[in-house]
Amino acid sequence: MVTREELRQAIWPADMFVDFDEGLDATIYKLRNALGDSSENPRFVETLPRRGYRFIAPVEEVVPKTSRVRNLLTFVGVLTAVVLTLFLWLNLAGLRDRLLRRSSERRIRSLLVLLLRNLSGDPSQDYFVDGMTEALITDFGKIGALRVISRTSAMQYKGTHKALPEIARELNVDAVLEGAVLRSGDQLRITAQLIEAATDRQVWSETYHRDLRDVLALQDEVARSIANQIQIKLLAQEQIRLSTARRVNPEAYEAYLQGRYAWNTWTEENLKRSVEYFEQALRKDPAYALAWAGLSDAYGLLSLFDFMPREVGVEQSKEAALKALGLDEMLSEAHFSLGAARLWEWSWSVAEEEFQRAIALEPNNAMAHQWHGYLLRAQGRFDEAIAEMKHAQELDPLSPNKQQSLGAMLYLAGHYDEALQQFHEVPDPDANFERRHRWMAAIYERKSMHREAVGELLTTLRLADKEELAVSVERKYLSSGYAEAKKVFLSGDLREKQGRAKNASSPPLALEIAADYALLGEKGRAYEWLDKAFAEHDGFLMHLKEDDRFEALRPDPRFQDLLHRIGLSP
Repeated sequence: MVTREELRQAIWPADMFVDFDEGLDATIYKLRNALGDSSENPRFVETLPRRGYRFIAPVEEVVPKTSRVRNLLTFVGVLTAVVLTLFLWLNLAGLRDRLLRRSSERRIRSLLVLLLRNLSGDPSQDYFVDGMTEALITDFGKIGALRVISRTSAMQYKGTHKALPEIARELNVDAVLEGAVLRSGDQLRITAQLIEAATDRQVWSETYHRDLRDVLALQDEVARSIANQIQIKLLAQEQIRLSTARRVNPEAYEAYLQGRYAWNTWTEENLKRSVEYFEQALRKDPAYALAWAGLSDAYGLLSLFDFMPREVGVEQSKEAALKALGLDEMLSEAHFSLGAARLWEWSWSVAEEEFQRAIALEPNNAMAHQWHGYLLRAQGRFDEAIAEMKHAQELDPLSPNKQQSLGAMLYLAGHYDEALQQFHEVPDPDANFERRHRWMAAIYERKSMHREAVGELLTTLRLADKEELAVSVERKYLSSGYAEAKKVFLSGDLREKQGRAKNASSPPLALEIAADYALLGEKGRAYEWLDKAFAEHDGFLMHLKEDDRFEALRPDPRFQDLLHRIGLSP
């Protein structure tokens, strides 16, 4: 018998805090699974309640019966070694090249970080574990030679029962990192293991014990350890970024993680709550650059979703990003946030510089690639925009938002069939279903597939619970054809938006109303509402140059003047 205490003493120093019982139980459970054993009818490992464990399988020592056998085995072993050495030295039949090629093919160049397990058993600590996972993803994202799946897609596997090789195949990654976090006061333990996807083989594992103040350095250390294990040579700037973490106030770090946890939901209530958490973190540690970047992101989304006046939110987002960069110029998140704020201001060259800097510092920053793609699309640089959006989708393959964004770019570039494929892969309903189905209707219209086009318009209305208007559109199509049915759709859409625009709390709708008027051929009214959108400094005017809804207005000098004022002149 081996007692539980003997096991603990063999693994950890006596003065170190660990949640040993839970960890040991989990390990014995995995061991039994690997052996096909069970606790009820053990064949290998027997549990002695409240005492320890005993190995109960029969053991035999197997040895050669004669020295003759031993000599024969020795001779065969030496002969094999000599033959292999000659083959590799002489490269006979290209064997050496094939072996080396096979070895190189199994190198790990893409990685998924699964959500770390919360060993505390307390669901209220989920924010802490999620935050640690996101931080690890960000640190790995700084390594340019490694493709790292973003948090959005990784979170889709929270609580999954899928096998790791299956998950890896779905995301097309070479390896999966999984682990667990246990926090007790200001003490932290992280266990992590790297699994090679093709073989389901553990290639690295480690357990770390740290003070919470050193958590940022710990995250960097994990990234460096794995990069070394999978033989990725870090560039000088990557080594610097993974070696310069400062100590952090534990209360500030905890508030920051709570802020990120709330921010990731993208709801109005939680975005406002995230502002409170980030500000709380900054009161504890005013020099905490990540908290300033988080505050910038919160104001950025609050303004994007019109949960606060856009000009106010953009300005606050910009100020917070600048403070973050003043503290840490190498913070990719802050460069991205500043780039987004500058983009809303139509400061094209400055925004592009910030996005490019964000990507240089963190090549796996999916949002930076996506928003850089938006900027390129706005300027009509479609080949570059599509390349950036495809890169963003590779990093975040399960994001409906990125799928739709790629579909829009393909459509606007005239790649209709590819665009339809992207749009069809997004499940209904998603947050942007209305615009997506209208794009699909426009594609079918350009392909003269009018029945399919009207079908997409009807889907748009029914997903938005506008059944009465859907019935009117369908009847008009059956009696008068697609063009008349589209007019009914646009007229109904216009009435609904104008009604909402009268509500002071409604988000800005001038641009959308102008688009409906343009499609209906009422150019005067379209310009009236475009001028209103410009006066409100509607950030979405950045897409005016390539917005297909304004196609009929493009030759007009008034339209070209508006593009000039936005900074989008040819």
